[in-house]
Amino acid sequence: MRFLACLLLVLSCFCRVVAQQRTYCNPMDISYRYNFEQLNEKISYRSGADPVIINHKNEYYLFVTIQGGWWHSKDLVNWKYVVPDKWPMEDMCAPAALSVRDTLYLFQSTFEQRPIFISTEPEKGKLLFYNRWLPRLPKDIGPWDPALFHDDDTDRWYMYWGSSNVYPIFGAELDKNRKLTYAGNNPAEAYKAMLWLDPYQHGWERFGPNHSDPFKPFTEGAWMTKYNGKYYLQYGAPGTEYNVYGNGTYVGKEPLGPFEYAPYNPVAYKPGGFATGCGHGNTFQDNFGNYWNTGTTWIGYNWGMERRIAMNPAGFDKDDQLFANTRFGDFPHYLATKKIPSGNGTDSDALFTGWMLLNYKKPVVASSTLSIPTDSVRVAANVADENPRTFWVAAQNRPGETLTTDLGTEREIRAVQVDYIDYKQTLYESDSTVYTQFKILTSIDNKKWDVVADLSKEPKRDRACAYVELAKPVRARYVRYEHLYVAGSHLAINAFRLFGNGFGKAPATPVLTAKRQKDQRNADLSWSKVPGAVGYNIRWGIAPDKLYQTYQFWNDQPNTFELRALNVGVPYYFAIEAFDENGVSVLSKAIDDGSGLGKK
Repeated sequence: MRFLACLLLVLSCFCRVVAQQRTYCNPMDISYRYNFEQLNEKISYRSGADPVIINHKNEYYLFVTIQGGWWHSKDLVNWKYVVPDKWPMEDMCAPAALSVRDTLYLFQSTFEQRPIFISTEPEKGKLLFYNRWLPRLPKDIGPWDPALFHDDDTDRWYMYWGSSNVYPIFGAELDKNRKLTYAGNNPAEAYKAMLWLDPYQHGWERFGPNHSDPFKPFTEGAWMTKYNGKYYLQYGAPGTEYNVYGNGTYVGKEPLGPFEYAPYNPVAYKPGGFATGCGHGNTFQDNFGNYWNTGTTWIGYNWGMERRIAMNPAGFDKDDQLFANTRFGDFPHYLATKKIPSGNGTDSDALFTGWMLLNYKKPVVASSTLSIPTDSVRVAANVADENPRTFWVAAQNRPGETLTTDLGTEREIRAVQVDYIDYKQTLYESDSTVYTQFKILTSIDNKKWDVVADLSKEPKRDRACAYVELAKPVRARYVRYEHLYVAGSHLAINAFRLFGNGFGKAPATPVLTAKRQKDQRNADLSWSKVPGAVGYNIRWGIAPDKLYQTYQFWNDQPNTFELRALNVGVPYYFAIEAFDENGVSVLSKAIDDGSGLGKK
């Protein structure tokens, strides 16, 4: 009886801890996979890109490029990896997934003939062939990066696809009576162009970091959402390997168009901060009816295609404008527990916890550092610089290695994120030996330490972007990462991020100036620096009450910037806010861009 009572007590405590996980933080905390494709290049790294989250029977399924399976969640926080009972030998790139009634449909990117799968038990990994061989399309047409869409109002089916800087996004109707093959008698005539990129009119569609490269941009990642009788064809641009990777949309009255470019594009955009980029994903609704937008964020240290995934609150405003809220998009956010209004476009800010980054460029001491005479310096300070391509490497991958940061004064600690990077690894498969364990300790005086999180107490799983919400707030000045286990030859961490709040006042509001250039795709921005500020959010949009875009800057960066993401012929308004460990300033009054485009 005593043993049973103790067991029940332990289980009760464990359940309480799990129940308190109310938040998430980008990049998403899933078990990103090592994979066979990297073996020929002899470059080992975990990656995940091109996400699709499907709400199927009020549970969630996440499909990601080349992962050998998918993830299942009941709450959008805890994701369990599912191994399917059948799978393509070449794996799946950017798969299309769709839930219609009791069936989940799944289809891979291809230029050949490949099957459509279905499942009525995706939580068990059970797949059935639905259409063994979808007909072949003309050479180089695809369907690569496909998206499936079922129009509930008409019971008609469609597919959209495209991944190219030569071809457009395509669309075609599918015939359900013939196992979702292309409608009509000739597959070569079944599809038509939906949209093309136009970087000469749409500044954000230009290639390169901050849209600075004249190289022809790429469009990909189609997705269709129907809202209020209108069809929103989403697409990703201009390139996954840059900070400006975003999602745009065209809007039409019919599933195959014609479509018109939405002037408020891009709808999802996150060029600044730690997790930059949010393109090529999908838009879905949770069990409360709230919209979310997924996307791909860039790492790019080992390889250009080394990536992670992100999820941001989204919605439609009172004018049926689709938007995704990326403000503080890589800080902790709540998962919704009810319907959040989205009519004014800023209600989704309610999901931001208000927990601020506490340790930007604060001192960090490591127990050891690997001597790398032929490589760049990989020191402890790199874990606090908010750059995912700089990192610390321990002298050895062994238990007991530590990182200790000094916040300078006591803060209230609410959550921790530890991001690992693969440094000279030789892993090409995520088997049972690949998992993550560490402890988080806090101290007021750097002498007496308390364990506030211990991943060895949970089931083993790999967590390249491990996010831990503390069971209760902890007041501390010093925070320590104590290493227990990661697979591979090296322990390398690119971010040790602490979230919570200080006990002082939020910073003052900066002063912002904005001037549209002769090339209307660009605007020159400058702002005053505020004493004590850690960083700034430049917010802009097509009206003073539609400031849906955000570019985050740090206080130690220049306070001038050329923004190159604007649409020709569209007036813009800009505002700014400052933030530090204590909170966020009042948002400045929105100013116009000086172009006169909004004047009648």
